[in-house]
Order: sequence, then structure tokens, then C-alpha cells
Amino acid sequence: MLEFKYDTQLLIEGTDLDEETIWDYFTSHFEGDCLLAVGDEELIKIHFHTNEPWKVLEYCASLGEIHDIVIEDMDRQARGLKG
Repeated sequence: MLEFKYDTQLLIEGTDLDEETIWDYFTSHFEGDCLLAVGDEELIKIHFHTNEPWKVLEYCASLGEIHDIVIEDMDRQARGLKG
């Protein structure tokens, strides 16, 4: 059994985006692991394992336009099912 079930990935497109600020918000407001927040002031790639991907989407949408959203159920994948 995985501690954090959903692999959540997306792009945030906006202005004045800051990797460090986003990283800090994630680590202080969300439970999860394997965080990646990389990019520049206009485009940030997010990768995060969590049990509450809807919270991640809500926060990221507050920063700019979100797209290329992928949420995969890693528990189902581990059991050989489609995620």
C-alpha cells in the first residue's frame, strides 16, 4: 500500500511564477512526496504524489492557467490495472 496514492502532474502557465514560492507552499500546505516544481517565470512543471490532487489543482489554478494535467492512481497501477 502506497502512502500517497496519486501521481499528480501539470503545467502552470502565468506571469511572475516562482519555483521557490510554489515549493514552499506545497511543503507547508500539502501532504505528499516526490515534489518537483521546475521552470521559469512563465511556465512551471509540477510533479507531486498526494492523496488529495484536487487541492493541488485548486492552488495551481490560482497561480495561472493549468494544462497538461495528468493524475494517475499509482495503487491501481501497482496492481496491474489502468491508473
